[in-house]
Amino acid sequence: MSIYNEETVELAAIEWLQGLGFEYVYGPDIAPDMPASERASFQDVVLVGRLRTALERLNPDSTPEARAEALRQLLEPVGASLPQANQAMHRLLTGGVQVELPDGLGGVRAEHLRVLDFAQPQNNSLLAVNQFTVIEGQVERRPDLILFINGLPLVIFEFKNTKDEKATIEKAYTQLQTYQKQLTRLFAYNVLLVISDGTQARLGVMGADMERFQPWKTVTGKEVLSESLQTLIRGVFNPAILLDLMRHFVVFEQEGVGFTKKVAAYHQYHAVLRAVEKTVEASGAGGDRKGGVVWHTQGSGKSLSMVFFAGKLVVQPELENPTLVVLTDRNDLDDQLFGTFSSCASLLRQIPEQVTARSELREKLGERAAGGIVFTTIQKFLPEEKGDTFPTLSERRNIVVIADEAHRSQYGLKAKVDEKTGVISYGFAKHIRDALPNATFLGFTGTPIETKDADTRAIFGDYIDIYDVQRAVADGATVPIYYESRLVRIQPDDDAWKSLDEEFDEITEGEEVASREKLKTKWAALEALVGAPERIKLLAADLVDHFEQRQEVMLGKGMIVAMSRRICVALYDEIIRLRPHWAGKEDLEGVVKVVMTGSANDAPAWQDHIRSKARNKAIADHFRNPESPMKLVIVRDMWLTGFDVPSLHTMYLDKPMQGHNLMQAIARVNRVFKDKPGGLVVDYLGLANSLKEALGIYAQSGGQGKPTLDVEAALDVMHEKLDVVRGMLHGFDYSDFAEGTPAERVALIANGQDFILSKREKTKERFIHEVLALGKAYALAIPHGDALAVREEIVFLQTVRAALSKQEVTRTAQARHDVNAAIQQLVEQAVAPDGVLDVFAAAGLKKPDISILSASR
Repeated sequence: MSIYNEETVELAAIEWLQGLGFEYVYGPDIAPDMPASERASFQDVVLVGRLRTALERLNPDSTPEARAEALRQLLEPVGASLPQANQAMHRLLTGGVQVELPDGLGGVRAEHLRVLDFAQPQNNSLLAVNQFTVIEGQVERRPDLILFINGLPLVIFEFKNTKDEKATIEKAYTQLQTYQKQLTRLFAYNVLLVISDGTQARLGVMGADMERFQPWKTVTGKEVLSESLQTLIRGVFNPAILLDLMRHFVVFEQEGVGFTKKVAAYHQYHAVLRAVEKTVEASGAGGDRKGGVVWHTQGSGKSLSMVFFAGKLVVQPELENPTLVVLTDRNDLDDQLFGTFSSCASLLRQIPEQVTARSELREKLGERAAGGIVFTTIQKFLPEEKGDTFPTLSERRNIVVIADEAHRSQYGLKAKVDEKTGVISYGFAKHIRDALPNATFLGFTGTPIETKDADTRAIFGDYIDIYDVQRAVADGATVPIYYESRLVRIQPDDDAWKSLDEEFDEITEGEEVASREKLKTKWAALEALVGAPERIKLLAADLVDHFEQRQEVMLGKGMIVAMSRRICVALYDEIIRLRPHWAGKEDLEGVVKVVMTGSANDAPAWQDHIRSKARNKAIADHFRNPESPMKLVIVRDMWLTGFDVPSLHTMYLDKPMQGHNLMQAIARVNRVFKDKPGGLVVDYLGLANSLKEALGIYAQSGGQGKPTLDVEAALDVMHEKLDVVRGMLHGFDYSDFAEGTPAERVALIANGQDFILSKREKTKERFIHEVLALGKAYALAIPHGDALAVREEIVFLQTVRAALSKQEVTRTAQARHDVNAAIQQLVEQAVAPDGVLDVFAAAGLKKPDISILSASR
């Protein structure tokens, strides 16, 4: 018998849990009909005796009738679907049970009963049970380990054996998904899920995709450790932390008619703890009113961290029901963040409010005695007359101002003197401080504060938490970003280009509406060159070709950032001229759209691209949907910050940008999505120096890792892996694959499979692994000429790999998923419709359909 197997992992987890205060019971010992039974039948998933005792212990002043009614509600989860039942049960767990009983006088009396003791975690019944058999319908299942708190099954663990190549952490995930479908009664109570093979360990929630199961790499929050089951258990299942996570860090985020359940990652949890502690300290007597700055790299869940912070802050007794003011500097960002907060209203214990006009500020802030979460833009704190002081709205100390992207210049304190009138104007921070003199300011940012930026530190204080690119990519919270330069100029030696190049760094995103005539002139001159009809034609032709080739290897979305609204429309028109079938008359039709601001006074040719707020929201939701036909969007400044589209894999930059604005824009492509290996930024205007300067700010601020990688890095890996695979096929000639007939290609695929199988077993494993790495690098490098040159060879190698993997589908971690959609399309094109079925048959597959590729991701 092996001394290291799945049971070893299970018993190790139990030992660590016992060290944290959990009692351990072997599941069969408390099964029905056993001497120590705690269940009447295998259909029971709640340990009723422990729950009844807990209700009595936690609610000593309640009546027996009230406890009986609370017990009934807890034993009968309510909801039209499993997610709804789970959400309803979560409310009872965190908020308690409200019961109504006859008062004996013809009316009713209400009692509120606690289910869990959050103030004294050890006052709860903490129990770990392994091999707990559950029967539902005709199905019998036995989860590896369940944690019961006060008799309720709140956490489920699924383990696999590290030593067994077939028993991967992905298989543990798949098994939990099966349990979720079959054991709905058990999962109605579930708060957290854990999957592990003894080495790797991930934390997630019901309904989350595999990529959303995250490692937990710290125990105390002060250190960052390597991924391990021990670290996850010690870091999460300390009863105080577990109950805190359950109460303040699990959300059911509303999305249309449904919702998505989410739990904080380790970096979010500990950042929020620090931010809350610092804010309480800063707002107290003698506090400096500076809550600090949380810098979490773009794409790592900053908006949700702000929600968690707000939800935990509002219940801090020291703040006596605080008022939170959430600030952004643009209306569209205000709407996006407000939407995120509103979708998590249950965690916040109140409905957020949005200020739509300056006149509402006094009502929402000045006349409010306590409480409330108020959203507004900083521009609403501008005085009526330039140079005036904004009136005081409230002198309460329990007001906390939360600024999104706190580094931006609009938050500054500096005074400016109008050279013509002599009137002194101030940054918005001064006006907000005048309005709320005793408020505490806390900032969240996705990009670092410049070392020379004294204003931001004067307002908010120093960093209290940093989560940089290196950690985010390593944790799987984001994907790497690659950079490719594809300059489009009509005449590279043109004097106009040269003169503008010398002053390029002065022309930034904000200067289109700047007050300084000199810079406005420069912007207009560059805009005329960038938007020249001849250049637009070249740009559109290259962009369309580039994007179509990207789509062949990586299904998803693209975003084009143009310099002006005029260029947005002109570029759209040229793209449609090249691809008429990409057009669509209605908002939700067509492949490409322009999203920009405007009014009825704009040119008639622009009106089709100018939409109301409601229409813009609808088209944003449409673009977010990875299955929608809309694949490309052209923007000037909308959607460049705070807009998440996980399937967005390519950004085309044709606009001067610098610093934070540039970093935030390119981060649109770093979101995790299925098998997306990375995002690509294509530079059509020559922003390399601006990017280099932005990266310099990043490094000076203490960030680790490169926010962008040159596409050449992906090419290097592609060449390296291709050489390795070619070496493994040495002696086998497949050079005729590209030009061969379908029958010849089928034969080559089958022969290639046989060639690999004729080697040692380890050769097959290595081939599968190396071709997987090759495919990922190829997907990042396309459509570089070097990648296109080996396209058919990649198709051949991926198809052979798919057939080999299919024979033993659990051999590798990736083998249980669909193939990368990119490779699937390439194979379809290369083998041709009349040859596809023969490929599968030749590979010896039972079911000759496209599912051969399900082993290739």
